Amino acid sequence: MTRTSEGERAPDDVLVALADPIRREVLTVLAREGGATSTSLAASLPITRQAVAKHLAVLDRAGLVRAHRVGREVRYEAELQPLRRTTRWMDTLTAQWEHRLNAIKDLAEGPLSPEPP
Repeated sequence: MTRTSEGERAPDDVLVALADPIRREVLTVLAREGGATSTSLAASLPITRQAVAKHLAVLDRAGLVRAHRVGREVRYEAELQPLRRTTRWMDTLTAQWEHRLNAIKDLAEGPLSPEPP
């Protein structure tokens, strides 16, 4: 797992986890419902419980879900802080590119040098 200079997970893990539409759906369901088991998630998705468990493992490695035992069941909850950090990273990247593009635009649209007499 990659770490940033502050010791946090790098956005790479989050972006890889969110690259799959099923994992995005799993995270959406967990955020909306406040938590679920792999069995209950599989009931609402077009995949098996075992496939859900594999997707949950990827989300867990990215820090996007947290598992805890309730009796005999393992319930998963969305953990959105890594998503917020990734969003901040993307906002910073966007600002840097906007700055660069504005500088190029200013150069391209700037005054032309006067022609020699």
